[in-house]
Amino acid sequence: MGTFMMVVILAVFVNNFVVVQFLGICPFLGLSKSTSSAVGMGVAVTVVMTITCLITYPLYTYVLVPLGLQYMEIIVFIFVIAALVQMLEKFIKKFAPPLYRAMGIYLPLITTNCAVLGVAEMVIDQTSMVSMVGASGLGVSVLYGVFAGVGFTVAIVILSGLRVKVDALSPGKSLKGYPVTMVTACFMAMAFYVFNLISL
Repeated sequence: MGTFMMVVILAVFVNNFVVVQFLGICPFLGLSKSTSSAVGMGVAVTVVMTITCLITYPLYTYVLVPLGLQYMEIIVFIFVIAALVQMLEKFIKKFAPPLYRAMGIYLPLITTNCAVLGVAEMVIDQTSMVSMVGASGLGVSVLYGVFAGVGFTVAIVILSGLRVKVDALSPGKSLKGYPVTMVTACFMAMAFYVFNLISL
């Protein structure tokens, strides 16, 4: 139970991929204009992160390492992520056309979303995982992938809510659009950094 809670707190708050590690900023800013598209993107990224960890960890541990092909990890991981995103894209297009249209170009961009690749790289680093949560292995890796995606979802949904509130305030002309969004994201990052200080 202690390891589970440690993974949840670290993945969602302390090491949040978007507002702490600044990975996956493109969909974070691009799809946070409405809460519905933010939730859709968050769920899509969570699914891709989870399945990516489920596939890449054993692939790296039991195929690439024994064959001495560790240097191929990034290429292999990108192929895995690309295949998952293609399947997810077809699923969303068939069963949720409005969400598919709302996501637009950002859905295929999950393939090159550095947050997804970042979680795949992080979970194969046994030393890093043990130092963070005191354990490693496939179960911990998949769990970390799930809650890293949840952390992404939390961040993008919070930003979407804040953007609605900020836009209602009619900020000055020079701040409208992305400038005020960046300032809002900056304050979010500072708020999440408090969790980092508490964990120390």
